Amino acid sequence: MIELYYSQTCPYCQKVLSFFKENDIDFKAKDVSDPINYAELIKIGKIAQVPFLFDREKNEKMYESDIIIDYVNRNYKK
Repeated sequence: MIELYYSQTCPYCQKVLSFFKENDIDFKAKDVSDPINYAELIKIGKIAQVPFLFDREKNEKMYESDIIIDYVNRNYKK
């Protein structure tokens, strides 16, 4: 399952979350205001930037809302 690290106040995160909702994408949301999720973001992604998508199954990691949307559109859209 894909994981999206996001912040409630980030407009780029909201763009990705809206796309996921509109397209019924199955994902795990990880709000970085939770210290545990923030620590995971730094460990996996190496920088404190959101949105950040981690596809554990394919070991794909990416930032930038448009790149994330394009990736999910190609790989997970039903």
